[in-house]
Amino acid sequence: MSRRLPPLNALKAFEAAARHLSFTRAADELFVTQAAVSHQIKSLEEFLSMKLFMRKNRSLLLTEEGQGYYLDLKDIFQALHEATQRLLARGEKGAITVALPPSFAIQWLVPRLNQFSQSNPDIDIRIKAVDFDEGFLTDDVDVAIYYGRGKWPNVYVQKLHTEYLTPVCSPLLFQGQKPLEKLEDLRHHLLLHDSSREAWKNWIKHFRIPGINVNQGAIFSHSMLVLQAAALGQGIALGHSVLARPEIESGRLVCPFDERLIATNAYYAVCHQSQADLGKIVAFLHWLQSQVKDEQDNDDFNQ
Repeated sequence: MSRRLPPLNALKAFEAAARHLSFTRAADELFVTQAAVSHQIKSLEEFLSMKLFMRKNRSLLLTEEGQGYYLDLKDIFQALHEATQRLLARGEKGAITVALPPSFAIQWLVPRLNQFSQSNPDIDIRIKAVDFDEGFLTDDVDVAIYYGRGKWPNVYVQKLHTEYLTPVCSPLLFQGQKPLEKLEDLRHHLLLHDSSREAWKNWIKHFRIPGINVNQGAIFSHSMLVLQAAALGQGIALGHSVLARPEIESGRLVCPFDERLIATNAYYAVCHQSQADLGKIVAFLHWLQSQVKDEQDNDDFNQ
């Protein structure tokens, strides 16, 4: 047998009016008019078929039935309030799972994680490295880092980096018999490729460099591998500004030319639309943006 309950708005109006013993103060608390509170109380009394309030000497008093009903409801509303506060508090802390490409994790996120942990000691980060760039925002993932054009349906999207592409190589190549003095000198060196040869093809086409054979050189599945090969002097990689920056700062890689090209794709942080306002996710996304801003303010690629 289904249980018939009074409308929640009527119960809220009654609880507030009974607590204040005033329709006016109840209306102020609920951000409605006094007439609205009076109407809700009347509908509740009709539902229950009994009077809950009475007026005496221009004062509002509870009837005996109203007094007993208020005492029961007061505990229920207090329990609802406490349950809601506990739920919101859990949203502000706990664990957060972040899924992202391995290269971005190793080169960019992991070296900075201790800063987030120091600022947010109640939030534990769980890193999940995945080998594909998008589509891994599953139910067990709170935030994902996608690499693409920023157009994904049914998710909250926040852009992180604008990517620049420029050749990078080991400083050892400057000591060889075929130094890199102008763009055309690329023809004398092996080109290293990240995933496919398309990036180099587009870069060379954009800068109109003749005589370059892009159909040579090893192809690596991960950006960090192609950067490692370049740092070992095995050829010249087309460095992504975000991932190459640590290697450039350490001196393991150098940029032989000033020419750079804005990449079609960029890094984005995404989360479920329904969780975009959750405290721990808001804290993590805000921290990501602050890290990106600090990096861009001091990045040679953005000068």
